[in-house]
Amino acid sequence: MRETESPQNPTAAAPTPLESDCGSCFGLCCAALPFVAGTDFAENKRAGSPCHNLQADFGCGIHAQLRERGFRGCTVYDCFGAGQRISQVTFGGRSWREEPDSAKAMFDVFPVVRQLHELLRYLTEALTFTAAGPVHDELRQALAETDRLAGGTPEEVLALDVPAHRQRVSELLLRAGELVRAAVPHRREHRGADLFGARLRGADLHGANLRGALLVAADLSGADLRLADLVGADLRDARVAGADLSTALFLTQAQLDAARGDATTRIPSGLTRPAHWPEVAPAPAAGPGPGSRSRSGKGRRR
Repeated sequence: MRETESPQNPTAAAPTPLESDCGSCFGLCCAALPFVAGTDFAENKRAGSPCHNLQADFGCGIHAQLRERGFRGCTVYDCFGAGQRISQVTFGGRSWREEPDSAKAMFDVFPVVRQLHELLRYLTEALTFTAAGPVHDELRQALAETDRLAGGTPEEVLALDVPAHRQRVSELLLRAGELVRAAVPHRREHRGADLFGARLRGADLHGANLRGALLVAADLSGADLRLADLVGADLRDARVAGADLSTALFLTQAQLDAARGDATTRIPSGLTRPAHWPEVAPAPAAGPGPGSRSRSGKGRRR
């Protein structure tokens, strides 16, 4: 099996469920987080104020019409299993409606544990990379430590220095990704790059470093993104029709859901083709030439 074609081992398993189970959550993303009216949300909502669409059973009253009703942001959000862990484990299955005094602590803990679960997701994937064998022991240690931190009491979780922990894990994930991408010659470095609206149709991004890259509305149609490191890459409205993401590193379901692909987009095993993607590729948008950007600005680093 060649690392450049299939870097992941589907038999690897995470110690903690990392897929969202909304039926076991107390609607934390709908209550704890703020909304800002714009292209992703139809209205403003303050943090800690439950969305008016949140029902008594913690289900969404407009779940089937979220995109049509202007709540696209809800359809691309993923808590990586943090919601049900906090609801059922950290707070023992007692909801903020049943115990209003717990609401603030529950809402404050949620975004912290969500960040830790995102790291668990990346660490778990990194352990499936054969070429990252030299750092597997460190990855296992980081996985165990991150899982321990996420399972702490509310007081312990809120006392964490999350940015410092994220930085340590990010550096380890970068090393793992570099070991995998080393098999690709002449790979591009676009870490934190501002590629907003860039014309990258058919681009050779095999093994590229796109960590934290701003790819909003970029045209990546037909691009080769195999083994590209996509940790934190912003793919909102990025055109990926016909693109090859089959072995992209650290690609999440939320990133796919935010992008604009079609039936010809190749995606990694374990991820699901978004239901809102069309069956045929959209017509290419008019604009500046390949590699150009629609606006200037400094990139981001992750």
